Amino acid sequence: MDSRDYPARPLVGVGVVMLAPAGQGRPAAVLLVRRGKAPAAGQWSIPGGAQELGETAETAARRELLEETGLVSGPLQLAAHVDSITRDADGRVQYHYTILDFATAWQGGELVAGGDVTAAEFAPLDRLGPYALWSEAHRVIAAARRLLD
Repeated sequence: MDSRDYPARPLVGVGVVMLAPAGQGRPAAVLLVRRGKAPAAGQWSIPGGAQELGETAETAARRELLEETGLVSGPLQLAAHVDSITRDADGRVQYHYTILDFATAWQGGELVAGGDVTAAEFAPLDRLGPYALWSEAHRVIAAARRLLD
């Protein structure tokens, strides 16, 4: 198995941008999780994780969504890809993921943080500032919104 830190080659990751429409007094929102492990421990992001051997990207996305949030996805659409490369203080590549992000609409279910996340919530799309998301997360959320509108 490839090591996640200081890998020999890029690893495939998946993410799910789940959007909830405005309604019943709530604003349109996106599902976010707070990471519990490196490389982004403590940071808010799109739910997702590493693809496992023998697993399709879509199956991995559904598994990660269920593990991290307790939610099940309806149809998924490929929204974007992200190259996430983190270097250590010496400039060596410590983490390298090529992430395939899928878009889906929330259809219901009880949100519960699980797996390797410490929190999960629907964040209002017009108030994402406090979540300090990576610029690529904003780009992927925008791509998902275009796909699902």
